[in-house]
Amino acid sequence: MTNAEAKTTDDDLAHLHPSARSIARLPADERIRHVRADRWIGYSRASEALERLEGLYEWPKKQRMPNLLLLGPTNNGKSMIIEKFRRLYPPISHAEHEQIPVLAVQMPSEPSVNRFYVALQAALGAPLRPRQHVSVLEQATLSLLRAVGVRVLVIDELHNVLAGRGDTRREFLNVLRFLGNELRIPLVGVGTREAYLAIRSDEQLENRFEPFALPRWEPNDEARTLLASFAAAFPLRRRSIIDTEEMARYLLVRSEGTIGELTRLLTVAAVAAIETGEEAINQRTLLAAPYAGPTERRRLFERELP
Repeated sequence: MTNAEAKTTDDDLAHLHPSARSIARLPADERIRHVRADRWIGYSRASEALERLEGLYEWPKKQRMPNLLLLGPTNNGKSMIIEKFRRLYPPISHAEHEQIPVLAVQMPSEPSVNRFYVALQAALGAPLRPRQHVSVLEQATLSLLRAVGVRVLVIDELHNVLAGRGDTRREFLNVLRFLGNELRIPLVGVGTREAYLAIRSDEQLENRFEPFALPRWEPNDEARTLLASFAAAFPLRRRSIIDTEEMARYLLVRSEGTIGELTRLLTVAAVAAIETGEEAINQRTLLAAPYAGPTERRRLFERELP
């Protein structure tokens, strides 16, 4: 530890969350590892989504269970919310078997009922026999889901169902309805707006799935609160003044309004702040950060195409 690090006091680090103050005294390489690690930054819409998911988990079994459709643009926090929910109810290992209260599976990119059942079995850690007839796969999957005590089934990338042909899409939507009826557990679909369009094409499913949207961020009070949370979480030794209206507008325009891109931008800026000795996220470190937004990345890639 250098003399500068040793002399850093609590008063110097009063701008940080208490959990970040001790990390801010560490050497640069350790602080950079902390900056780059995944972190949960709570905000009202994410907290509300978690409350909805926990409510589904506690729902008593009945003939028609409620379902949720978590919708939002790509890279806007849906997966982080689901991962946080899974960590609240982790798998429990017993001597003879394992309990998996929350099971998450990704919808195959080329959807079919067979591939979906195989994906469910893979998520359960079962030995795979993909060449089985769909009826055999179906019954084996239902038995496994019951055996491990799944209470909530999460289907990520649900919009992939639209990649299937019309008959395949209808067949898969029937499977969703069948699973809900047979297992009497809540289903959570996760995806983009296209996932809602898929569910809406089936009147019965549309009535069962309640949509919950995570819209793009706007430079409002909640966005400024979010930015203040980021500033307090990064172990930088000077205060990052990024929760102003002007800075919120700049950051959201540059990151195109999704929390995933915003996190990426702030992370590389925080790393630049440590590496340059600036020790704060400001215009200098934001300009020094090696970051390009989604549209700019597409333009750069297209420019390089022959």
